[in-house]
Amino acid sequence: MATYLIQFLPAADRQLRTLPREVQKRLAEAIDALTSEPRPTGVKHLTGPGDLWRIRVGAYRVVYTIEDDRLVVLVIRLGPRRDVYREL
Repeated sequence: MATYLIQFLPAADRQLRTLPREVQKRLAEAIDALTSEPRPTGVKHLTGPGDLWRIRVGAYRVVYTIEDDRLVVLVIRLGPRRDVYREL
């Protein structure tokens, strides 16, 4: 099975750094798991513009795209549920 490369948009990287350390660790573990399975159980394909996917990590969400042809998972946004879907 192919291994995907994880990339972050600069804004997503900044969002991750502003979160508490324990939350950062939980999100990093969930994001790292996307390298082997970019569409894990519980993933949701978002409606609207773009080919966006999201995973839940407690009260937080990770929104990303999957580029199967390049084997890349691009993290677009992450953060608390109430904030992450704004301006997508």
